[in-house]
Amino acid sequence: MQSIDQAKSGLQATLIIRHPEDQKLYVNFDLELLQLIREAKCLDRMGVEIPESAKIVLFQEEKLKSYYNDLHWALNEYDRIVTMVIPVTAMVLRPHFNDMEYELRPGMVTLTWTSMNIDSYKSHVHHGLRKLEQLVTNINDIIEHRVEKNLKVVSRTLLVDLPDNQSFTVEAFVKMQEAHIEAESDLLQGKNLEIEHAVEDLVKIIANYQFDSIVERVSEDEISKLKKHYNHFMYGAARDSSARARGAFASSARVERRVRLAQF
Repeated sequence: MQSIDQAKSGLQATLIIRHPEDQKLYVNFDLELLQLIREAKCLDRMGVEIPESAKIVLFQEEKLKSYYNDLHWALNEYDRIVTMVIPVTAMVLRPHFNDMEYELRPGMVTLTWTSMNIDSYKSHVHHGLRKLEQLVTNINDIIEHRVEKNLKVVSRTLLVDLPDNQSFTVEAFVKMQEAHIEAESDLLQGKNLEIEHAVEDLVKIIANYQFDSIVERVSEDEISKLKKHYNHFMYGAARDSSARARGAFASSARVERRVRLAQF
């Protein structure tokens, strides 16, 4: 009985708290409340009269456990979505996660376990999590299938055509290479445009996200850095393609010299 008031004070705590060391969000539920509920149920089964204040907590058992489980799930989902973010998009997505934390903020500042609008708060948080996860999933999908996949195609494109067991005059060889390079250049140009359009779509998705008016939007500087990042990667992929062509041509020339020496 002496511990009832102390345990009940846990109901006045905010729903969520940020840990001072790891800065992660946790459900701020006092475990003494669960102990109070267990003891009250045991005493009630034994036929011992329990105080009205303890009965009030006992009657809220299912609701409190439901709130705890839902909030615990929501924070785990938030952490999971954070781990989905590709490092290169972390800075441009920072405002989006700030917006999500702003939606979580009432549970850290004003709402307690006795508040009347916890259900609407949970619904709002769940909606925000779905919206944020959809954004991150769409971005990752664009980067994986429309950017990185095309970058791999560019870097693996061989800009020389070296058929085995065939001989050519210099003029015929040059014409064959010119035709091959022209065809492959068209392919590279097409891939370059696909990557450019993909990055533009990426920027549109990021920019069109609906923020709360109080949250600062992503800066043009961060958008510019993202574009420069993939511009640099496109240049690197084209450079790798050229290096592979030089390597293949040099290797073919060495084989040709060895064959000639063996024949001699």
